[in-house]
This record gives sequence, C-alpha cells and structure tokens, in this order.
Amino acid sequence: MPEVRLFGGLRDAVDGAESVRVEGATIRELLQSLGREYPRIRERIGQGIAVSIDGVIYRDNWDQPIPEGAEVGLLLRIAGG
Repeated sequence: MPEVRLFGGLRDAVDGAESVRVEGATIRELLQSLGREYPRIRERIGQGIAVSIDGVIYRDNWDQPIPEGAEVGLLLRIAGG
C-alpha cells in the first residue's frame, strides 16, 4: 500500500495530513482509492493534479504502475503558458 505525500492545497482535503496510505497498483487505482477514502479530494483531482513516482512527474498516464516501495507525491497542476 503506497504512502502518498500531499503538497499544497491538497492537504486540507485529507484533514491536513502530510501523507496518507491508500491502495493502488497504478496511478488510476491509487486516485480512485484516494477519492473513496477522502471524498473532498475528488474535486481537486478533477481540476488537475500531477503525480510524482520516484521523482518522475506523470500528468496524464494514469495506467502507470506504482512499484513496491516507490516514493509517491501528489501536487496541484500549475497553470501557465
């Protein structure tokens, strides 16, 4: 079960926690589990997030596997041009 570190405006959606543990073998499964456990984070996920796995940022590849023991982080996407 990956430990997921949350950054920025995502923490208030999980009661202020810096990290949470949720099930998920892929990014998609992890986000689904996170939404079930913490319903307030669903809106933030829908607005756009990036997922970091061992320092590599994934923005749209939700089928990316999460290796056992990987360092996982979630952060809000930053709009820009």
